[in-house]
Amino acid sequence: MLQTIPLRRQRDYRLLWGARAVTEAGSEVSRLAVPLTAVTLLGASPLQMGMLTAAASLPFLLVGLPVGVIADRIARRRPVMVGCEVVAGSAVLTVPVAWVAGWLTVPWLIAVALIVGTCTVVFRNFNTPHLTSVVPEHQRTAALAGFQSVFAVAQLGGPGLAGLLVSVLTAPLALIVDAISFLVSAVCLRSIRAPEPTPQTLHGQSGRSQSDPDQSDPDQSGHKQSGHGQVQPDRPSGHATRGRRTLVREIRRTLVREIGEGIRTLVGHPVLRALTLAGMTVNLFGAAQLAVYVLFAVNVLGLPGWLVGISVVGFGGGGLLGAVVAPRLERRFGGNRVLLGSVLFFPVGFVTMAASSGPVWLVSSLIAVSEVVVGAAVVCFSVCSGAATLREAPEAYIGRVNASINFATQGVMALGGLLGGVLGEFLGLRPAMWVCAAGAVLTIPCLWWSPLTKRAHVPHAEAADSPSTAPHPRSTQEAEQR
Repeated sequence: MLQTIPLRRQRDYRLLWGARAVTEAGSEVSRLAVPLTAVTLLGASPLQMGMLTAAASLPFLLVGLPVGVIADRIARRRPVMVGCEVVAGSAVLTVPVAWVAGWLTVPWLIAVALIVGTCTVVFRNFNTPHLTSVVPEHQRTAALAGFQSVFAVAQLGGPGLAGLLVSVLTAPLALIVDAISFLVSAVCLRSIRAPEPTPQTLHGQSGRSQSDPDQSDPDQSGHKQSGHGQVQPDRPSGHATRGRRTLVREIRRTLVREIGEGIRTLVGHPVLRALTLAGMTVNLFGAAQLAVYVLFAVNVLGLPGWLVGISVVGFGGGGLLGAVVAPRLERRFGGNRVLLGSVLFFPVGFVTMAASSGPVWLVSSLIAVSEVVVGAAVVCFSVCSGAATLREAPEAYIGRVNASINFATQGVMALGGLLGGVLGEFLGLRPAMWVCAAGAVLTIPCLWWSPLTKRAHVPHAEAADSPSTAPHPRSTQEAEQR
């Protein structure tokens, strides 16, 4: 019988939870302040707003997969996460400085979004495997629900705080709060004491031989190359450059091979593949909607600035509810049934947004209520999907599988942002909203036509206790040996 210490009494989890709480609260300020700055102060067009939205997600496409490999190979992930928070906070701080100095432009905002997005990619890919060193396996579903409650509370109170700060300080200066939140998060992460696995442990879990830069490797001419890219003392100095190039090529081949292993693990697992496809679909059209939402809310619906964030408030309220009930629903019905049920509610917010019209009080009420429903559904989906990923993916591949999922589900948001900008520019704002609503409906068959429908009839206790069914991908090196 496991002696379980509640998560709320575990110091390291509280610090990790607190770091996310502070960062998410600050990020909610940015989610309102940055687009308001672009629209109201810099006169951004729909296409520019699409580019701004895309910039935050583009790093998932550019560096997401290599970062996943690095996350699996590095033993101490926490210092990297701390560094991400410091760099992101410094980048955000340049916005109010540039505004005061008169230098701020839309391209400046896009550049900051790219830097913060890159830090987000690295942080997320390192955070998932890092969680396994802080929280025991039987408490990870509850831990993920705790993180989702952080996001929900931030979305619930963040827009109100953002609206107040924007009113008092103006939108660019309100971003100082977000910059400070990143730095506070870095301090919290730095204070975590949980030991992280050694490199030997990580290599031992992989179940296959890893390419080790310290092993000798022959260069093109057949001479033996030392692990540090230098020829041995009795070799002519002219071979040093050739040897270093050989080592670089070997590292590159290893990186590509391990990226491929993460992708093959994901694509070869029908459940993880279906969850990823559903996430890609909703994120694609969600990002397209988000790209033109502020313009739509201000220019079409006539919402005042302080009510623009009403959709985020509603989503946060529903998300908080979802974080509370998700573990209970998972225990009661099983994660597969929760996943299948949650996607049925995804299109509700899209349709309500596209169809809204009338007095401000009616429009804001309809949007808020619909987003409560969607928020609860999305958080239930996220909690059960995250638990399924940790359960189904082989432990030694969690970083790479998670990176592949983020590459697909988050990277597609860059395309969605551009899609929304183009739709808003050429079709108009309301027709663009209807296209997004139609696309969101496609999320439903992504899961309902997957093996999850059959698994839903299996007792959830058995499904939860089953080991990973993901095949361990065979590396090129193993294939040659066989």
